[in-house]
Amino acid sequence: MTPCTRRSFVRAGALAGLGLGDLLRGLSFASQDDGIPAPRAKSLIHIFLPGGMAHQETFDPKPYSPVSYRGEVRTIDTALPGIQFGQHLKLTAKIADRITVIRSFTHGEADHNRGVHNMLTGYRPSPAVVYPSLGSVVSHQLGSRQSLPPYVCIPSTPNAFAGTGYLSASYAPFALGDDPARKNFKVRDLDLPKGVDVGRFERRRAMLGTIDRGFGAAEGVDGVEAMDSFYERAYELLASQEAKDAFRIDAEDAKVRDQYGRSGAGQRLLLARRLVEAGVRYVTVTVGGWDHHERIADRMRDQLPSVDQAYSALIKDLDSRGLLDETLVLLSTEFGRSPKINQTGGRDHWPGVFSVVLAGGGVKRGYVHGASDSTASAVDSKAVGPEDLARTVFTLIGIDPDKSLLAGGNRPLRLVKGGRVLHDVLEGGGA
Repeated sequence: MTPCTRRSFVRAGALAGLGLGDLLRGLSFASQDDGIPAPRAKSLIHIFLPGGMAHQETFDPKPYSPVSYRGEVRTIDTALPGIQFGQHLKLTAKIADRITVIRSFTHGEADHNRGVHNMLTGYRPSPAVVYPSLGSVVSHQLGSRQSLPPYVCIPSTPNAFAGTGYLSASYAPFALGDDPARKNFKVRDLDLPKGVDVGRFERRRAMLGTIDRGFGAAEGVDGVEAMDSFYERAYELLASQEAKDAFRIDAEDAKVRDQYGRSGAGQRLLLARRLVEAGVRYVTVTVGGWDHHERIADRMRDQLPSVDQAYSALIKDLDSRGLLDETLVLLSTEFGRSPKINQTGGRDHWPGVFSVVLAGGGVKRGYVHGASDSTASAVDSKAVGPEDLARTVFTLIGIDPDKSLLAGGNRPLRLVKGGRVLHDVLEGGGA
């Protein structure tokens, strides 16, 4: 007969019905090292546009290049003199004086998976190790606030590279499991299941404590304490009305919801604002699919206005609440699109140059960093890579990018390998 262990007991159902898997273990606290610069950002909202959003139709149009390069999307002026965006970013153009656009982002990965890995981890993919996402590193290093998960994905985890890599599953994102734009939106795992009242819940909690005492010596104190920390945080989330309220997008005023737009983009970004306001450290919001190999002008016309409305509303809302200066907002994708329109009216994969947008959290307002060449084919000046972005993000949020963590085989790996802090894009930095 297989001996009963604490772990098998828990798996068999000591907490059955609670719906609290490894995703909630990110609630465990990890302390921050001393001796690093004071963080400028308390939280980060990462808006990820999967598939490879074209820079030519959005943040880096080339109106004077041949039509076969510039495409059909027209350009509009922005709040920054001499700077233009694509015509479907008309609301974002009006708040260009509150954001920083990096027009010189580049890396060498033209495959979707490899490009996503590079952008979400700051590392090129390796056959020897899977690196953790920026969000999981933040979860690991800074832990949770006020019974809330430190790292949340809206509406779900976009891909495996948004996960923990070589870190423990304790630092995985908490995924909603539902879209906040849906009429009957409900976050899973925030309420006790049917048939489990508070009394029964507390009895199960006490039972787990009894199991701890029985199996603690056999399994090792450290392991038991780690699991206990996870469960305590999970209990806090279930018991905290404030934590539950942070996810209640229906508590927002209808006018605010309309300002963001009742679209997927609008309600996801509104919920992200609610979460960082409540204390979540890192929120990844995934919006749309931008792999436009065909009819890119039509696709941009259909998809971009809702993102434009939601993004501009988020920046203005954070600013009006006094939250923008302490919330870093990152808008990115895995790579750009080819400089020349293809035979089906689209653009193909192009990692040679593309755009990334930053706002708040210690970043300059109204700044364009770097440039692409005349056809948006290559970097013309001030190249920026994923390792530079990762190093800058960690520095702004108060994590030492040169800190090493242990991967498999007790192999120490730095959070960021190489790169430089982008001082030019920071408040008080050079131009």
